[in-house]
Amino acid sequence: MSNAHHLSLSGIAHQFGEQSVLRDIQLQVNAGEILCLAGPSGCGKSTLLRLIAGLEQLQTGEIRLDNELIASPARQQLPEQRDIGLVFQDFALFPHLSLLDNVAFGLHQLPKPARPAQALAMLERVGLSARAQELPHVLSGGQQQRVALARALAPQPRLLLLDEPFSNLDIRLRHRLRSETLHLLKASGTTSIMVTHDPEEAMFMADRIALMQQGKILQIGTPSEIYHHPVSPFAAEFFGDINRLEAQVDGGLVVTPFGAITAPALAEGSRAQILIRPESLQLAPANSAGAQAVRLQEAHMLGATSLASLCINHGGQEVELQMQMPSHQLAGLGDQYWISLDRRGVFVFAAGD
Repeated sequence: MSNAHHLSLSGIAHQFGEQSVLRDIQLQVNAGEILCLAGPSGCGKSTLLRLIAGLEQLQTGEIRLDNELIASPARQQLPEQRDIGLVFQDFALFPHLSLLDNVAFGLHQLPKPARPAQALAMLERVGLSARAQELPHVLSGGQQQRVALARALAPQPRLLLLDEPFSNLDIRLRHRLRSETLHLLKASGTTSIMVTHDPEEAMFMADRIALMQQGKILQIGTPSEIYHHPVSPFAAEFFGDINRLEAQVDGGLVVTPFGAITAPALAEGSRAQILIRPESLQLAPANSAGAQAVRLQEAHMLGATSLASLCINHGGQEVELQMQMPSHQLAGLGDQYWISLDRRGVFVFAAGD
């Protein structure tokens, strides 16, 4: 089935008392798209989700769903009138109702006799139809979350909102359930917005990510665009570990231990910070072109790979860089390696950004 609808937010701002929590939010969510609102705790992403759902009164701006105005300072459509499904991190199932009755609860648009069949069909899609008459408390956390997802999708909402839906689950269950959820959302074609503070989760789930910082959307793009072309040091560091070096811009270049890197947007003579992703450092044959000698300072095994801390000369000083290398290639502390740099994982910004 297809359930594709689109959402438009324009000029959204919000305050709690004197504290500004959202500032000039402009956002378009395409029909059938999964968009992740990502960012650290306190950046405003859950408040934005609550405004879309109608759980907070909109103070400034407009929210439109399929070009219908559902919220403005002068007009607030009630949450139950917006045809929006909600999935929260605490599942919010009714403890006294069976799984079937939980899922059927929101099917008001159907005649009462037709509701159990629709609810059972949704439980079938999440693999729990055989337990339809059981109560929620006998299920595991992952199973309860699947019921919550089935309940939200059963009425075929115009939009589905998910607020940190996997954060209460252990890591292995979280990985499996988000994969199942992604498959279900794509199969249904449901336009969805998911809030998460987990960068890996955002990269896995999203068609596009809206990265938020201090109440504003800092960058919007596909996971690949945001990871490979961050607009700021914050954006680069949110989605992965980085090594940080400093240098001075000279002739439009900054010098690294691996040679000069272009810095076309920075003023001549200004200080720059050079961000290097650990995976862009790679083992190289000894004395090969562009490779530099480093000493192993420290190593932590992560399984097939290890996180290695390496010591290298930069500007006449010893600096420490981190890289990931195959665990079987690790030798002893103090040993020498040769490494090269994949410049696609290097970003240059003004110092102090």
